[in-house]
Amino acid sequence: QVQLVESGGGLVQPGGSLRLSCAASGSIFRVNAMGWHRQAPGKQRELVARITEGGSTNYLDSVKGRFTISRDNAKNTVYLQMNSLKPEDTAVYYCNAQVWTRAHTFIDTWGQGTQVTVSS
Repeated sequence: QVQLVESGGGLVQPGGSLRLSCAASGSIFRVNAMGWHRQAPGKQRELVARITEGGSTNYLDSVKGRFTISRDNAKNTVYLQMNSLKPEDTAVYYCNAQVWTRAHTFIDTWGQGTQVTVSS
């Protein structure tokens, strides 16, 4: 019904940058909040950054000043610019979106995840 497709993960050295993208497609009427979560091995999934349809943002304390979330409403796409990456940022990053479908249902949907590895 609605799919989220992520891209942009990979291996980067400490201090480097990556940009994640997540595009929503399918039977979409309107996309409300979008966000990025991450899950490291042996740890719980945590919210990294979130952005509302109007552009209000919030961030995990440990990424403030280093990560920036943005979105293109016309493309139903959310981005996560990650700078000054640290080894502790290593995780699988998941995109999340809250969507009103054309069938007038409200769903909370997830992408398949993209691996980010920060290592020298």
